[in-house]
Order: sequence, then C-alpha cells, then structure tokens
Amino acid sequence: MTTAEASAGPHSSFTIDGQLCFALHSASRAMTACYRQGLDALGLTYSQYAVMLVLWQHGAVSMGFLCDQLHLDSGTLSPLLKRLEKQGRVTRRRRPEDERTLEIACTDEGRELYETARAVQHEVERATGLDGSDLAVLRGQLNELAERLRAATMPEA
Repeated sequence: MTTAEASAGPHSSFTIDGQLCFALHSASRAMTACYRQGLDALGLTYSQYAVMLVLWQHGAVSMGFLCDQLHLDSGTLSPLLKRLEKQGRVTRRRRPEDERTLEIACTDEGRELYETARAVQHEVERATGLDGSDLAVLRGQLNELAERLRAATMPEA
C-alpha cells in the first residue's frame, strides 16, 4: 500500500466501496437476479420483461417509442423482439400507413403473462424490505439521477 492510499483512509470515495457507480451496478445486478427467480418460470429474461411492461401499459407501439421508453437502440432491441416473436408473445409488423414504422404488439399469449408477471414484481418489491412510499422516493431519485446523467452525456448541438 502506498502512503497516499494509506492516508486516504478506509472511507475514501476513491475505493470500490466509495463508488456510486459500483453501488448502483451491484444493486442492479441483485435486482435483476431477484427478478430472474420469477421470470424464469415465465420464460422471460429481464430485458424481455421490460419490453412486455411497455406493451402492457401502452398497447401496440412503434420501435422508436419502445427504444425511447427503454433507453435502448434498435440494434439491441431487434434480436430481443425476434425471440419474443418466436415465442409467440409479440408481433412485429410494418404499419400500413407508413411502411417505415415497425409496430410491436402483444399477442394473446403475451397478454396472458400479465398477472403472473405482476405477482413476480410484487415479490421483488417485498424482497427489497421497503414500503410503498420508500420505494416511490427511491425510484424518483434514481429516475432523476438517470435523467441528469443522460443530459450530461448528450452531445452538444
């Protein structure tokens, strides 16, 4: 250990435990693992679950809307959507009024997953040990943080 490392002390913010990014990364991995327990039974990955959440909330949506909602690009979403379509959970089609727009929608089989997926979400919320208001506050803080970070990394016009 160098003199600088020793003088920084155990509570220095330039340690793995002092990094906000690592705390968020670790919490995200733990959250995803907790969801995996319930989602495996539905044959869904966490990313597929996120797609289904958007479709359950909004109905048929364009690929652009889905990308915006999930903060992912179409190159990332396309293979995921192909797998969901192959499983019979979603359909992908070009809109007749605008062939450039790809529309994604739930199938009946996809809609049937809703209640079971909702129960999985409730189990994960219970596992956090937080009550509804604490969850809402934390979610709000994380959403605000994400927006600030996205704004900070946007290329200047």
